[in-house]
Amino acid sequence: MPNRSQLLTAVATLFLAIVFLTLPAIVAARAAVTIQEVTSEKGIKAWLVEDYSVPIVSVRFAFSGGSTQDPAGKEGLANLMTGLFDEGADNLDSDAFQERLDDAGAEMRFNAGRDSLYGSMRMLADQKDEALELLRLAVEKPRFDAAPIDRIRAQIVSGIVANEKDPQTAAQFAWAQALYGEHPYSRRDEGTRETLAAITADDLHAFHKRLFARGNLTIGVVGAIDAETLKRDLDKVFGDLPAEPALQKVEMVEPKLDQEILIPYDLPQTSLLLAYPGIERTDPQFFAAYLMNHILGGGSFTSRLFNEVREKRGLAYGVDSSIVNNEHSSALVINTATRSDRSAETLAIIRAEVKRMADEGVTEEELDAAKKYLIGSYAINNLDTSRGIAGTLVELQINKLGIDYIERRKGLIDAVTADQVQAAAKRLLLAEPAVLIIGPAQAKGDKG
Repeated sequence: MPNRSQLLTAVATLFLAIVFLTLPAIVAARAAVTIQEVTSEKGIKAWLVEDYSVPIVSVRFAFSGGSTQDPAGKEGLANLMTGLFDEGADNLDSDAFQERLDDAGAEMRFNAGRDSLYGSMRMLADQKDEALELLRLAVEKPRFDAAPIDRIRAQIVSGIVANEKDPQTAAQFAWAQALYGEHPYSRRDEGTRETLAAITADDLHAFHKRLFARGNLTIGVVGAIDAETLKRDLDKVFGDLPAEPALQKVEMVEPKLDQEILIPYDLPQTSLLLAYPGIERTDPQFFAAYLMNHILGGGSFTSRLFNEVREKRGLAYGVDSSIVNNEHSSALVINTATRSDRSAETLAIIRAEVKRMADEGVTEEELDAAKKYLIGSYAINNLDTSRGIAGTLVELQINKLGIDYIERRKGLIDAVTADQVQAAAKRLLLAEPAVLIIGPAQAKGDKG
């Protein structure tokens, strides 16, 4: 028989799932997202979208830092810490904390990225005060007790061990080290068995103290809450954190291109990964590059790479390109997998299409279609749920795009010309890329 806590969790989860099924239609019906900037008495800022269509409040927040702040020899510290915030805080041990969280009908999550540590809470509006009190305890007074540390660490190590013989995992690490050298981006976010074993409760408390502060905090809130109430809640949850973090400086790094990394593995299928120069999110040429990437490989079934590699020749199930933006580095990355005996051919075709994009640019028809898709898909991809909207609010702030970005975005895309797209293509695609090949040694491709 399920216990009371399990029944409460199931009921709360079912209710949240039901109400969130209605949100896509609600968001689609709304003409525009109205964002307010809210500042509490203690100076904590948040972006708020009020929405009373369902009795839910979603909070998303980020503390800048992330796994790049892991001390040398203790990689995986940020990732381990994020698994422990619901494992006890202040005078509540793990069981007591999780029972209180169930009683409040709330969902709380944390995860570590390279550049930020993220948290979120989704709660029923009429139980908001209880839920936010638990969030306050989690971010301000986590316990980091020995038993939960050992249990969460063992879970992470189990995953590391399971992946030790996976060629894709080995390739990811080799790729990061080849591209970034000694930069923190080359390190394993989840750590290693050795570095995780070295982490103590004191390390976790010290890391938490360095990272969790008001000065590196970004917040997005969506749902049934008004600005004045949010101001008070911001101070309740985050107001007693230190004013400023103690972050280690992380330098900008350009990926090391013009190299080929081969991970020999006896597989019938060879994976290919190519990295070209990237472009920062705030660069004036970003939208030209964004449209160029969509036409090249970001548009999945409509892209040039998909047409040449999949449709015309059947060399792969899929091929895609993406502009990857991290805080300290950017790259344009192309990814596919093909039969090992045809990997050199596939790589040559990709290189030829990249060169054609740089040499010839795009047609007006391709550009118009890309604009329509990227404008029309934004709400579906970013504003379809309150959780999605809250996450978008946080990312817009982190990227310093402005509170009116959603309103300006269509005009910024529409203004891009074919000549600007070609200029962006020449800027990014004429460089000799880094190429990762995972497969039989004899599948190593020439540069075409």
